[in-house]
Amino acid sequence: MTFGRIGPDAYARKQAQGELADTLTIDVRQPEEWEYYHWEEMELCPMMTIPEKLEELPKDKPLYVVCAHGVRSEHVCRYLSERGFDNAVNVEGGMAALAAVRGFRYD
Repeated sequence: MTFGRIGPDAYARKQAQGELADTLTIDVRQPEEWEYYHWEEMELCPMMTIPEKLEELPKDKPLYVVCAHGVRSEHVCRYLSERGFDNAVNVEGGMAALAAVRGFRYD
């Protein structure tokens, strides 16, 4: 069972160029983290809710997963991969790295 990986620069570039329009990006952080900083293009789906939302997640298009620093999202990608999601892609470095790409400091 494996999953994909993408760096923050590549993800941000794809987003800016409209290449993620037919994909889904889920942010697996907690609501209070989401409220502090998030990208509107992402959907909040806290890590602990993933098991109950499996049926809602697409298996037919790329599913990008992001968290604060890339650790929780890696665990979620592994979990999804073990359940037949061959389309999961971990956004390495998480929102901290993505924020740096956009010039916003996220601690």
